[in-house]
Amino acid sequence: MSVALLPAGTTVDHVDFAKSGGLVPGVVQHARTGQVLMVGFLDREALETTLRTGLATFRSRSRGTSWTKGETSGNTLTVERVEVDCDRDTLLLHAVPAGPTCHTGDATCFGPAAVTGSFVHELDDVVRVRDLERPAGSYTTSLLEGGVRRAAQKVGEEGVETALAAVAQGDEELLAESADLVYHLLVLLRARGLGLSDVERVLRERHG
Repeated sequence: MSVALLPAGTTVDHVDFAKSGGLVPGVVQHARTGQVLMVGFLDREALETTLRTGLATFRSRSRGTSWTKGETSGNTLTVERVEVDCDRDTLLLHAVPAGPTCHTGDATCFGPAAVTGSFVHELDDVVRVRDLERPAGSYTTSLLEGGVRRAAQKVGEEGVETALAAVAQGDEELLAESADLVYHLLVLLRARGLGLSDVERVLRERHG
């Protein structure tokens, strides 16, 4: 079992499962947007399975068995890191969903109104999926198949149009061109095997 998903110096033994009869709540948060996706319960076995496989696994209180999110639907939650709260009896799972998290088809188990994460992150995820699936007829697919040079050309064009809109047009035109620029930049990053989270990492390092 790998503990790489836990903070340095933290092991499964740090989690206080005994306090609530062997189970601890696990809050699942989108690793990109920060939105809360669902809440489940984990026992020691479920946490160890999550750490070993990288897929969010929980303990069913009604069935008394472990289950991995998405094992039948395919809508898995790939866990990037797990944090333990100050009382050591609650877990925070930072995960990337492969499709809707809720069985109703909603992005979260708290309904459409709870989706308050960054739309730019959502768009970045859409571009990532387009890169993997390459659906026919998709503009994003055509850009990605054109390679880095094609995507870079579009970023250059949109950058110039954004700058011109800033000095010679109204707010709506500037916003429209800015949206085009951000979208094409996301495609360019993906063409290089990168994403918005990589840009955020650099920004955090500079800020810190």
